[in-house]
Amino acid sequence: MSADSEQIILKIRSEFDGLLGFVCEASPDTVPTSYDMERSLFRQLLLLGRSLLGLYFAKQAEHYHWRFTVDRKGQTLPYLSERHGNYYSVFGTVEISRSYYYESGCGSWYPLDAGLNLPESGPSDLLRQWQERLSCDGRYKGVDKALRDILGLSVSTRAVAEEVGCDGAQVEGYYEASPAPPPVPEATVLVVQADGKGVPMVLEPSTEPSVRLGKGQKSGRKKEAIVTAVYTQAPAPRSVESVMQNLFHKNKEKERATERTRPCNKRLWATLLGKEAALLFAFREAAKQEGAHIIARLALTDGAEALQALVRKFFPTFQLILDFIHADEYLWDAANALLGEKSPERNSWVEVRTRQLLSGQTSAVIDDLKEIAERKRTKAAAKKALLKTAGYYERNAPYMHYDQYLEAGWPIATGVIEGACRHIVKDRCELSGMRWTKEGAEALLHLRCVDQNGDWEDFHSFRRAKRHKETYGYTANNAAKPETVAFRTEQGSNYASAV
Repeated sequence: MSADSEQIILKIRSEFDGLLGFVCEASPDTVPTSYDMERSLFRQLLLLGRSLLGLYFAKQAEHYHWRFTVDRKGQTLPYLSERHGNYYSVFGTVEISRSYYYESGCGSWYPLDAGLNLPESGPSDLLRQWQERLSCDGRYKGVDKALRDILGLSVSTRAVAEEVGCDGAQVEGYYEASPAPPPVPEATVLVVQADGKGVPMVLEPSTEPSVRLGKGQKSGRKKEAIVTAVYTQAPAPRSVESVMQNLFHKNKEKERATERTRPCNKRLWATLLGKEAALLFAFREAAKQEGAHIIARLALTDGAEALQALVRKFFPTFQLILDFIHADEYLWDAANALLGEKSPERNSWVEVRTRQLLSGQTSAVIDDLKEIAERKRTKAAAKKALLKTAGYYERNAPYMHYDQYLEAGWPIATGVIEGACRHIVKDRCELSGMRWTKEGAEALLHLRCVDQNGDWEDFHSFRRAKRHKETYGYTANNAAKPETVAFRTEQGSNYASAV
């Protein structure tokens, strides 16, 4: 054991004895409330943790010290000196002393950095992961406030945004490398859903800045983020009446829980790179979930023609289904125009035609709407709304066989993707006053997808392993073998503070 390690151990024992004495000797005069005790203990435990982490690094440094070492190119590098650097941890800054190897014309190397997979700069991997978790849920400024209050650390919001950008860019590669999830035998329906949600963007700088906005001008614009969901589900046959009860008589009889099945192996994705990029990702994820157990393949959208066309292109063997809730909204719009929003007849008018749609009588509803529109007493505004609804149904009629879908136990609504648009995009990107760059929003959306998919820990394990291989040229499991440790440049070994 080195003298440094012995000194650190003595210091830790002294700190721990002091902590025991603090607890045992506490009185109402010194620590009046449980709040004071808990807060003080936490602060002191952070200090103790920093000392223990320092001991860990000192002990590990003893294992990574030789007279010579060989890099992956076969070049022998002699030991030159001990160098110091800072490790920015959740406990605070810890100074690290490690062996430095150098040969003129060959380069340099820190075996401790390679063996422990230390980040080249910025916060520790754990602190970085916590910062990004907080960033996914709230404003970047809130990250500094939270860590300052909890850990006593101050962080740069700019550095946090850069870390999100760097790590978010690796998410797609993570999913490309991810294996297929284990199939759920009873989940025999493979479902793809897609929809869009606007993200407020930063406006391009104007060549002629004005003091105030003119009429009709806005401080920002929105760019559509396309959100996709891929999952499998067990069939759940329902009757038309059970759906009608859920739509129109929720206070009397809700849809029974036994008629619902939860999505399995759900994989969400959101991107600002366009519909094709989003559906290509969904196509790859759907291919992973294919198998002999899949008996039906469905794609649900809200009826947007451009999106439907691309869905047919990427998923030609899937049954396209028009989201029933969107279809039914057109009936409500027609009823409002024809009868008025306060008319007592409105609900029954919509209810009759909703039952027809669910019963597979779409053509009858279309004929009915057209007939009402052509009546002489029908006003122009109502006629326009009625014909618009009829036209929408005519175009989407091949995707509106709801009686068959219900009998087969297939989903007929895009609730999964509607919820994803809200949780992934709206709840974070549309906070008051927010404006985003394309790159910044893209990276954050990807990390939020990782979080929503339940892949947070696995993704960060992937990220650390990827960085280790790219930086040192081998996997962390081989860290104990000096001859396999990668060459590292002098510039790459410097520490830079982002905390």
